[in-house]
Amino acid sequence: MSLRSHGFHFKGLVYRGHNPLWQHAPESGYGATLNGGRWNRVGQPALYTSARFETAWLEAQQGMPFKTQPLTLCTYEVDCGPLLDLCDRDVCALVHPDVDSWMHEAWLAKRLARQSVLAWEIADELIRQGIVGIRVPSQATGAGARDVNLVFWKWSRSRPTKVRVIDDEGRLSR
Repeated sequence: MSLRSHGFHFKGLVYRGHNPLWQHAPESGYGATLNGGRWNRVGQPALYTSARFETAWLEAQQGMPFKTQPLTLCTYEVDCGPLLDLCDRDVCALVHPDVDSWMHEAWLAKRLARQSVLAWEIADELIRQGIVGIRVPSQATGAGARDVNLVFWKWSRSRPTKVRVIDDEGRLSR
């Protein structure tokens, strides 16, 4: 079944917290490509962003709840689609019937144990169907119902997959 008919186009702002080492390449997705993430296996490009800057902060500080680390917070202008809304349980059920098995999957533990990660298999299928990204609930410690992420597998600086960092003063390249 094609999921593209359930896709939506997102136009607005999203946020991402970067390790300052990566501020020179805020649109690269290189860290996720190199290390993998919940929604991309190693070697699959991905750009993880958040719908609120507070969520971007939570996401960037995972694993360091008592020791805040330096962070470069960036805003991105987005005009991109089709995305799939995995905050909608009805859409999730179309993607894979056992939603809880993959939405709350311990993907990192599985990756380290060299086990199959169901979220990666789902992402592979969505990409194959032409979905360029997803909207998903944040799994960061302390995240609530308002904490939502947008993960892009395909993005560029122009429509229809526009995800562009806002840096009018060129601060990131300094």
